[in-house]
Amino acid sequence: MSIDSSRSQPAIGLKQTAKPRPSIFGTITKDKKPKDRRLRTVSPQMLSFSQMFDHNQAGNNNNNTCSHYSKDQALIFADGILMAGSMEALIQHLVPTDEYNPDKTYVFAFLLSSRLFIRPHDLLSEVCQVCILQQNLSEDELRKEKLGKFGPNIIQLLSEWADMFPYDFRDERMMLKLKEITQRILVIYPELRPDVTNITHSLVKRLSELQRYEEELSKWNSEATLRSNTQEVPTTDIIEVCPSPLELAQQLTHIELDRLSHIGPEEFVQAFSKEATIKETTYIDMKRTSNLEAYVQWFNRLSYFVTTEICSHLKKKNRVRIIEYFVDVAKECINMGNFNSLMAIIAGMNMTWVSRLKKTWSRVNRAKFEILEHQMDPTSNFGIYRSCLKAAMWRSEGAEAGSKEEKIIIPFFSLFVKDLYFLNEGCSNKLPNGDINFEKFWQLAKQISDFITWQQVECPFPKNDKVINYLLTSPVFSESTLALASFECEAPEKSYEKEKHKQLKASAGV
Repeated sequence: MSIDSSRSQPAIGLKQTAKPRPSIFGTITKDKKPKDRRLRTVSPQMLSFSQMFDHNQAGNNNNNTCSHYSKDQALIFADGILMAGSMEALIQHLVPTDEYNPDKTYVFAFLLSSRLFIRPHDLLSEVCQVCILQQNLSEDELRKEKLGKFGPNIIQLLSEWADMFPYDFRDERMMLKLKEITQRILVIYPELRPDVTNITHSLVKRLSELQRYEEELSKWNSEATLRSNTQEVPTTDIIEVCPSPLELAQQLTHIELDRLSHIGPEEFVQAFSKEATIKETTYIDMKRTSNLEAYVQWFNRLSYFVTTEICSHLKKKNRVRIIEYFVDVAKECINMGNFNSLMAIIAGMNMTWVSRLKKTWSRVNRAKFEILEHQMDPTSNFGIYRSCLKAAMWRSEGAEAGSKEEKIIIPFFSLFVKDLYFLNEGCSNKLPNGDINFEKFWQLAKQISDFITWQQVECPFPKNDKVINYLLTSPVFSESTLALASFECEAPEKSYEKEKHKQLKASAGV
């Protein structure tokens, strides 16, 4: 198959070796002897973004990288896959020309991880500077005939940046630099004005949506805090609000997908960056990981919500009823592919203040609960869960267009972040010679591209605002209140429990 010289396919992330070697994310393979393999062009319309990183589908090229660089410009390839390079060379590899356009997978991988070394607004400035120097944009008179396809290509790059990482443009410096470079281009290519307008309108829409989400999040949190401070004893329970375990699992999935969808892919990398004290420290320079943190806080809230609902009931039969209800909810969650809510529910029921209620658990059908616990068994690095996740991914990829329910994948988020953390910590950012380790960038990009695919699924279930409001704002007990409630449910038996109960009562003035 011929290679499209205007659109390079510099690498699809994972090396290929004859002998498999283990990695955090499975096995990475590489052929011992290079073979004459041609690149196959990948249409974004045909494959999901994560599939574009699949080396089996995209192939690789042993002979031709379709790049506009010579070997002395510090880009290192292996079997046609970009493995390393200096920051300057990688930035130049990002910048299009008349004949060269960077592949979308490279654009994503570089923009994602380059922030470990350079801030986005400084990177955009560098890109603009390279464009000005390469294309002589500072000349008084520039003709379109001389620049050729450079104009459409640089606008395409800016469009991809704005689409992949819109949160970068919350920084006013990014917007100013975007305006500066697009205005220069429009002078030469006035026909591109609709494309530039689309970039701006899309950014305004995405950033306005983010602001609305953050304001809504703040409102929910404020209401939950207020209710927790003014009403310690719930007057109702989740079964009265939502009798159906299936419907509660659906509403949990609504919340999960909403919060999942607002996490910027760059937040994972920004969470890893270890920024030292810098001379210029402003609000817009701070690591923005607020949406990622909000999602982790939701997991914690759901766990404490489950524990609170159980410990709120003084009657044993009611506690048994609530526990079995949540077991049924968790079972529905795993059927839907909502692993995060599943794990939060299990974590809530495994908290000390619930697990110590032996008389209560003696009346519970533990077999169903133990099956769920088995699914999330942490041994073998959560091997059973990972198998379930892989099966859910196969189901999602094979689902027909109209089958939205089968497309849902909500990973156990803390484990997903942990995997990325160990990938980041386990691989050096730079090679001994000082080059950027781009193989690591590919691997980070591949994992996060899977996450982006999961983010884009719309919740297919009817929304019940009453249930969602209860889940997000009903009071949850603090650790000390949970302990007191648990001891009220079943009196302390062991000496350390009795001592703990005595201390809690004294501090509460009971």
